[in-house]
Amino acid sequence: MKTLKHYILFPSHTSGLELEKLLKKEKIKYTIVPTPRELSACCGISMEYNKENEYSIKKIIDDNNISISGFHSLEKEYKRFY
Repeated sequence: MKTLKHYILFPSHTSGLELEKLLKKEKIKYTIVPTPRELSACCGISMEYNKENEYSIKKIIDDNNISISGFHSLEKEYKRFY
């Protein structure tokens, strides 16, 4: 089963935590996750989000001058174990 996941990558943990605070305030759903190896070799945090919230998230980022490394999508395949 393949699933398309959407991520925001950050140049620092501080930027990620700053965006997290604003998304909580606006009640926009997200999940802080380790950055997938397919998207970056450096370790760090990224944020997984729902595609339908992308416009609102971009507006928050622009309005608050939050530094990000970009928006990325990644198709993951999950195998059933039973």
